[in-house]
Amino acid sequence: MYGDIQQLGALNAVLIIAQLVFAGVLVILLDELTQKGYGIGSGISLFIATNISETIVWKSFSPVTLNFEGKAEYEGALIALVHALVNNPSKLNAIEHAFFRTGGANLSNLVATVIVFLIVIYFQGFRVELNISSRKVRGYQTTYPIKLFYTSNIPIILQTALVANLYFVSQLIYRRFKGNFIVRLLGTWQENDAGGQSYPTNGLAYYMSPLREVSEIITDPLHALFYFTFMLLICAWFSRLWIDVSGQSAKDVAKQLKDQDMTINHLQNERMIVKELNRYIPPAAIFGGACIGLLSIIADLLGAIGSGTGILLAVTIIYQYIEAINKESVKPSELFSG
Repeated sequence: MYGDIQQLGALNAVLIIAQLVFAGVLVILLDELTQKGYGIGSGISLFIATNISETIVWKSFSPVTLNFEGKAEYEGALIALVHALVNNPSKLNAIEHAFFRTGGANLSNLVATVIVFLIVIYFQGFRVELNISSRKVRGYQTTYPIKLFYTSNIPIILQTALVANLYFVSQLIYRRFKGNFIVRLLGTWQENDAGGQSYPTNGLAYYMSPLREVSEIITDPLHALFYFTFMLLICAWFSRLWIDVSGQSAKDVAKQLKDQDMTINHLQNERMIVKELNRYIPPAAIFGGACIGLLSIIADLLGAIGSGTGILLAVTIIYQYIEAINKESVKPSELFSG
């Protein structure tokens, strides 16, 4: 990722490792700080959302000039649009160039990002609300919401971690055993001349990688079919697995309701409550996980700024913070007050 150690030098390599270690420790400490009551939610989630949001804002408003096709242009898509409208006599050509320029973020990428944001927010509202009543307090009723994204962004986080570990192992062994059949079956890699980073060109790692362009659906249908199937199935499976691991299954929810002397739809038997919850929780987890995978694919195909995974993480994390703030009945302006 950072280049050959012979080119970097021993000192630069040590400095890079020290910087990464220091940044990791700092993130852990700040996460502990927020979880100890000095903030809301998880610090790690906040850092992820901030990083992705920073990328989107920078790609939209960056004043840095870069060389695109032999011409100096602004990196930010909106800044580049204003610059093109001012300096290009043909306004139509300026707008067309701002929407479809290559080599940097363009307006079509920005529009795609906004569309994906709105789609994810829209799907966040899909839920089934079950009537809950108290066994002790007569007349007390409330609702238990089961959202479509029952496991939130966990499926895409686990999928990203799985693929990242596969990439790491594949690159590591490919550098040493390029001629081995099993190693090449796991993935073959080629370095990008522009950025110095490697990208998969064949093998399992390649077929698990996102499509670079929409045209690959036609030019490489096997890659597209494998990637689409993999994303939908692995996200659905991780989502279903997570409800059992995290204590969100029907049995766990029924036990929590029992401990609080609550019941669903006036059912008195715990087994009946579990059966009723099983009608909604596992299907919501599986279908919601598949929807998360599908939205990630759509975001990548539309060319959204960052990546489909990144945008999904940002939107779901921000939405969780808004829900947490509303649940605690704390106004945003009061979060930072004495």
